[in-house]
Amino acid sequence: MTVITVSTQVAAPIQRTFKVFTEIEKAVERIPDIVSLEVLSDGPFGEGTRWRETRVMFKKEATEEMWVTGFDPPNSYNVDAESHGMRYSTHFSFAADGDGTKVTWAFTCTPLTLMTKIMAPIFNLPMKGMMKKCMRKDLEALRDVCESAEG
Repeated sequence: MTVITVSTQVAAPIQRTFKVFTEIEKAVERIPDIVSLEVLSDGPFGEGTRWRETRVMFKKEATEEMWVTGFDPPNSYNVDAESHGMRYSTHFSFAADGDGTKVTWAFTCTPLTLMTKIMAPIFNLPMKGMMKKCMRKDLEALRDVCESAEG
């Protein structure tokens, strides 16, 4: 299992920050590497929300189906996906910090198949750095939206 964590300080209140992070229907315009997103479930964002997202990862387009597995507004939410023999779990946490918000993003990759269990140690180190860079880029893009008039 690989865990990658990034965090940032957002100069916006926790309610506003949580709202921006959970408005997935606006992700294409807010996160540069997302090229398309299709919401697959009805209703407001919350536990059970599903979507299909296409983004540029490592200079190639990749499409994944994701779903919300935990939802505790405005404190946290979890998103899971399964692909290529791996389970990807994402946990976003939000903590009021003065007039702003500290956002922490923890990303966990768990191999599910024999082949991914064998290959995981080989790929973990180089992939970890690249994933952290991608996560930081997304986090900074959403932080900028939270701090702008649009947020």
